[in-house]
Amino acid sequence: MARKTPTVVPAAGGIILPKLIGTAVLLALLVMVVRRPAETAAWVTDVFGWGVAVIDGLAAFFGHISG
Repeated sequence: MARKTPTVVPAAGGIILPKLIGTAVLLALLVMVVRRPAETAAWVTDVFGWGVAVIDGLAAFFGHISG
């Protein structure tokens, strides 16, 4: 009977680049909210509206496909 070699699982938190990118994005969003709160709120509303429009479009597309 052949032996199975154990699989080595990498330790969590070993990659620092995603953490740096996430921190930079979070910091940029915080700066936007503090410096220009009205414009940031308008941008969030627009992005939410685009997301709703995309979901509605996909629902209509799949509704037409399914008959």
